[in-house]
Amino acid sequence: MIRTKLITAFCIFIMCAGSASAQTQNDSRFEVSKQLDIFNALLKEVEMFYVDSVEVEKTVRRGIDAMLKGLDPYTEYIPEKEMDKLTFVTTGEYGGIGAIINQRENGIVIAEPYEGKPAHLAGLKAGDIILMVDTVDVTHLSSSKVSELLKGSPNSKLTLKIQRPGEKKTRKFEVVRQQIVVDQVVYYGVRGNHTGYIYLQGFTDKSAQEVKNALEDLKKNYGIQSLILDLRNNGGGLLDGAVQIVNFFVTKGQEVLSTRGKIKQRDRIYRAALEPLDTVIPLAVLINGNSASSSEIVCGALQDLDRAVLVGERSFGKGLVQSTRDLPYDGKLKVTMSKYYIPSGRCIQQMDYSHRNADGSVAAIPDSLTSVFYTSKKRPVRDGGGIRPDVEVDEPQTPTIIYYLMDDYSLFDYVTEWAKDHKTIPPVGEFMYSDKDYEQFKNYLKNKNFTYDRQSEKALTNLKEIARFEGYLDENADTFAELESKLKPDLDRDLERYKGQIKKLITIEIIKRYYYQKGELLESLKEDPVLEKAVSVLENKEEYDKILSAPAEK
Repeated sequence: MIRTKLITAFCIFIMCAGSASAQTQNDSRFEVSKQLDIFNALLKEVEMFYVDSVEVEKTVRRGIDAMLKGLDPYTEYIPEKEMDKLTFVTTGEYGGIGAIINQRENGIVIAEPYEGKPAHLAGLKAGDIILMVDTVDVTHLSSSKVSELLKGSPNSKLTLKIQRPGEKKTRKFEVVRQQIVVDQVVYYGVRGNHTGYIYLQGFTDKSAQEVKNALEDLKKNYGIQSLILDLRNNGGGLLDGAVQIVNFFVTKGQEVLSTRGKIKQRDRIYRAALEPLDTVIPLAVLINGNSASSSEIVCGALQDLDRAVLVGERSFGKGLVQSTRDLPYDGKLKVTMSKYYIPSGRCIQQMDYSHRNADGSVAAIPDSLTSVFYTSKKRPVRDGGGIRPDVEVDEPQTPTIIYYLMDDYSLFDYVTEWAKDHKTIPPVGEFMYSDKDYEQFKNYLKNKNFTYDRQSEKALTNLKEIARFEGYLDENADTFAELESKLKPDLDRDLERYKGQIKKLITIEIIKRYYYQKGELLESLKEDPVLEKAVSVLENKEEYDKILSAPAEK
């Protein structure tokens, strides 16, 4: 009798739960239908009755972008005409001339031609201003519009009209587009005593193969005994590429990560599917605050499995996974569908987009609210807020003056002029930017009337306004005046105070003009404290083993 009642009660519960679930789904579908009807009617009314003509496509696009931006920064609408952007992110390929362009007040400027690509082979240089693409005047077009004109089918030709700085006459260049393939492994080589080094700048469908080729070459031809994988400033990309790279260093079948979202049928566990390349070579991974997404999967999984020592600064903290969904008229929706969890079970997502402040801003999860997880050897690690490295090495803070030198292109334009007078320079490693040249740079800034505004000065101005409103300004006028004099930007002082950092940036920019991406990276690795610490740890077996060992029992 009791058994019958229990069964009956359970069936009623299931029926009620199913009924409630169905009702919730019906309510949700009704709400979606209702809001679409409202939007459709509103758009028609605005298009018909608004006082000025309405560009429907642009108006709707603004609405779509605003709607998706309210979810998170990674969910976005990609119409058919912008599909090449998605292709480039996933493959690192596009049809074009192989150059980075920037939009500036004086027009569209070539910031960097890629070595060996059509722009470089045709003779285009950093600093060149694009005036026309074929018969189209581009002087007032946006960089995205000009980029569309520069891209096209491989082997097709285009003519560029260029204004080169310092020259009165314009130039014309005929460029043949190619299928541009951007290498993700920018450089690999040997550092210290038999320590291999690989710099990976992104995760496409070719990244894992490029890392594999580099590692096999380093082992076969250079006899490396340890390895550094540099993921600093690597913003991520394809998740599968990250899983494959972890697979190189862990045993087949090992769980690398899992993803979980609203639709349980799409939850997945990713395991190392292939035989590894090397499960014992001492390994260090370099990270910083710009290491995100797939970079964090690699470094987080290797940390959780006690397979690598992480060196540098805490990573960005992106634990969200996006997938694409087909839309009408060949568009796509890139939408956040799940969170990922690395082997210890932690999710390292830093920002909680589901709970916004009253002003719409999003706060980071404070360290005090994160939870402790454990690596395979029971080392404590935490979720939220990115991946904290095993060995923290703070990189120098960037002073305000450098932001302004970069932001208004003063440093870029100076190097453009400098390069006109120097047809060649010594190889990377031998070139030295002299103090005499630096004095000329200082004069260049003064002649240009370079100005910059420090954040402390802005904050003081705001504080004075508050003090005036609250009635404290007059009685503290002397204090504010003293502060104002101390916080006032002093160009001569700051150019000397930060001379070392500024000279290094100038040197890197000069090297890039002659030796391109690889040269830029090699120069930036000089006197690199994070890299030096990683080499030191790998060459000290006792220190390396201690970092990756289980904590001593108390």
